Amino acid sequence: MDHPTLKDIQKPIKEELSQFESYFKQSLKSKVALLDKIMYYIVQRKGKQVRPMFVFLSAKILGDTSEVTNVAAAMIELLHTATLVHDDVVDDSFERRGFFSINALWKNKIAVLVGDYLLSQGLLIAVKNKQFKLLEILTDAVREMSEGELLQIEKARKLDIKESVYFDIIRQKTASLIAASCGVGAASVTDNEENIQLMRQFGEYVGIAFQIKDDLLDYGEAKIGKPTGIDIKEKKMTLPLIFALQQTDKATKSKIIGLIKSKNEDPKAIAQVLDFVRGSGGLQYAQTTMESYILKANEVLDLLPSGAAMDSMRHLVSYVTQRDK
Repeated sequence: MDHPTLKDIQKPIKEELSQFESYFKQSLKSKVALLDKIMYYIVQRKGKQVRPMFVFLSAKILGDTSEVTNVAAAMIELLHTATLVHDDVVDDSFERRGFFSINALWKNKIAVLVGDYLLSQGLLIAVKNKQFKLLEILTDAVREMSEGELLQIEKARKLDIKESVYFDIIRQKTASLIAASCGVGAASVTDNEENIQLMRQFGEYVGIAFQIKDDLLDYGEAKIGKPTGIDIKEKKMTLPLIFALQQTDKATKSKIIGLIKSKNEDPKAIAQVLDFVRGSGGLQYAQTTMESYILKANEVLDLLPSGAAMDSMRHLVSYVTQRDK
């Protein structure tokens, strides 16, 4: 299997994932008709369920999946969905994965409340099942993600951030949820703190690689996928751009930052910034950095039991870091 498909990767946890689907639908049910309608809409447009896969594979590597693993996966999926709903409000997005966003259909006020509902459901499932270790891991991820988003907003105003700040932002904003997925998966089958922490660390490395891949997609390195220059439009400081600005002289740096600040809606200006980064070695640098995090992630896996679930986990890492959209 050179490039395993998602179906191949899911083989060791196929049964678990199909059981989880109905468990997750059940966890969304509400007595409020409007909420129930919105939850139904959310279920219809869910993505590839990559995070639940991280949960179930982490569990399977370290033991036998159980009802607690379902609880762990539902918590992660509820939290992830809550953050997507809130992100769409924050970013004023009217579309997600080709569907209208919740705020596009039901307005911001309802979208914020729906996000709150999903988040509280995620925390409540843990409490109801007396899974306090899972609750600790998940709540920590919620805090990290909020801090990461706020740190990004705070630093975005300056548009001249150090690489270390970029890593602080993505570690919290993106990697913390994948780390939590692996952590709760492990904690659902074992009390061995060392193994739970190893899985968390693995997830963090994968999450960082995942975000750098996302940065690269903005430069049109993929055949398809999102349109190029979106991050520049949104004044997001990505790794290729940070590297490019570090390599250049003061005058060019000021000019590029000026374009991003005041001409981020102008296609010509965006094209100029994209060309500047492409010509600076920024893409190669980001690619190499991403590969080093994939290596770190796989080195952590070397310390854990091998088997079919482990093989699938390694393939899942390749899948999320070699995607073209």
